[in-house]
Amino acid sequence: QVQLVESGGGLVQAGGSLRLSCAASGSIFSINNMGWYRQAPGKQRELVANIGSGGRTKYADSVKGRFTISRDNAKNTVYLQMNSLKPEDTAVYYCNAAINLRDAWGQGIQVTVSS
Repeated sequence: QVQLVESGGGLVQAGGSLRLSCAASGSIFSINNMGWYRQAPGKQRELVANIGSGGRTKYADSVKGRFTISRDNAKNTVYLQMNSLKPEDTAVYYCNAAINLRDAWGQGIQVTVSS
């Protein structure tokens, strides 16, 4: 059984920063891509950023230059540093990872940016 647990969300004022973490645990043999998605009320879930096992990254246009994704393979953990946050970044953020060739999701964590 594999589990992804997110932490670091919360309420922040516009222009502020938050750092999300997602740790994978359980019977893990391999982890390929890791990433973050988000879903705002009334909207579809969208990719925020992902990172391959070798460190290659991809970002949504809306967060380029403000968010940075990174991972610690020794800790099976992926991070999302979010700077210059905007009210439109408000959403539930979900961790995603390809673990043991299967797609795994975290339970989601709320990020709220006040104006």
